[in-house]
Amino acid sequence: MSLYARRVTLPAITPVVLQKRVIKVYSEDDTSRALEVPSDVTARDVCQLLILKYHYIDDHSWTLFEHLPRIGLERIIEDHELVIEVQSNWGIEEENRLYFRKNYAKYEFFKHPVNYFPEHMVSLSSETSGVIGHTQILQMFLSSSTYPEIHGYLHAKEQGKKSSWKKLYFLLRRSGLYFSTKGTSKEPRHLQFFSEFSSSDMYMSLAGKKMSGIPANYGFCFKPNKAGGARDLKQLCADDEQSRTCWMTAIRLLKYGMQLYQNYMQPYQGRGGCSSMTTSPMRSISENSLVAMDFSGHRSRVIENPTEALSVAVEEGLAWRRKGCLRLNAHGSPTTSQSATSSVGMSIHRTQLWFHHKISRDEAQRLILQQGLVDGVFLVRDSQSNPKTFVLSMSHGLKIKHFQIVPLEDDGNLFYTLDDGHTRFTDLIQLVEFYQLNKGVLPCKLKHYCARIAL
Repeated sequence: MSLYARRVTLPAITPVVLQKRVIKVYSEDDTSRALEVPSDVTARDVCQLLILKYHYIDDHSWTLFEHLPRIGLERIIEDHELVIEVQSNWGIEEENRLYFRKNYAKYEFFKHPVNYFPEHMVSLSSETSGVIGHTQILQMFLSSSTYPEIHGYLHAKEQGKKSSWKKLYFLLRRSGLYFSTKGTSKEPRHLQFFSEFSSSDMYMSLAGKKMSGIPANYGFCFKPNKAGGARDLKQLCADDEQSRTCWMTAIRLLKYGMQLYQNYMQPYQGRGGCSSMTTSPMRSISENSLVAMDFSGHRSRVIENPTEALSVAVEEGLAWRRKGCLRLNAHGSPTTSQSATSSVGMSIHRTQLWFHHKISRDEAQRLILQQGLVDGVFLVRDSQSNPKTFVLSMSHGLKIKHFQIVPLEDDGNLFYTLDDGHTRFTDLIQLVEFYQLNKGVLPCKLKHYCARIAL
């Protein structure tokens, strides 16, 4: 009996190597950087890569945006979305871009949902009784069994007609967006389907009222995932920013559900079990550094009583009003010349990231809107109507407000004020620092400054 050995060749096991792709990311000043990334890179991965590469402070507000200039649309690319997949839906001749910038409002509705869901637009289920808290509202959105119904009037663009808009009563439900064919009736026979969300993305309209012919400057739309032009859009327009924000936030929650909450919580994982819906998020860097302090005694202390803090703020303002300015000259030595002091005080603010030289009111509003209508988002700019004054533009209550900063001269010294001279500051840096600590005459404290970050 003879035995023959047979050689068996096994196939070689090759490791799975993800294909590398090159993407171009733009910043707010239109500078760009090319990045080589794996094919499964997410929007959060891209943001983290840029944060580490350019040493930015990671305050969890950095966001990747999809910008469609030809049709004037833009949307947040959610942190979990695959960037290469987003780009694969672009047409060959389209000039679409990826933008990297801050958006403080990306997850603000998890922190302050009551501000995003006004009572007159939200209907709760019949099973819910009594006063419902903000945590319960979010839980209802994230739940697969219950939901709060969003309803209200929107302007809808009629298909096939260039500038024909019709005001209709809309309802948002888990199955999609509907409008009523008979007034405000919610009966099934009067509801007509408008759009679903699984195969389309939601965009904010950047084109103004004059350019696009929309009834107001609060447009948004649904665009199919696959490449398509303006004809494929389902366009809507709200009457105010609060209404648009409510609709768009609710649709994001219904489309992504618990995934959106996981995106929000991911930076806080591992910080002592911050996984509960009731857990407060980490305070921002500005909130941790800007607190009212009392240094009058032998030991400093944090002022926790709001009434006492306000009293101290008034006293501090009066002290700053009397205090003279002492700045360093170009050689680093103190200067006491009034002309030199005035010159430095008039120009030192130009080095600050929150100062925007010679931009219009509309441009200021666009910048603040891009970075999110969160209370306290602000910038300072030159006044166009009065060359000698400045303007503080800020967000509060989903609205953008403008306050004139007026220069005053007293005994040869130049001061700046927001309240007709009751509180005076020797330069704009002092003014901004004061209102970061104190509300004063403003609707809220200054919190996040708008800056054009270059890559």
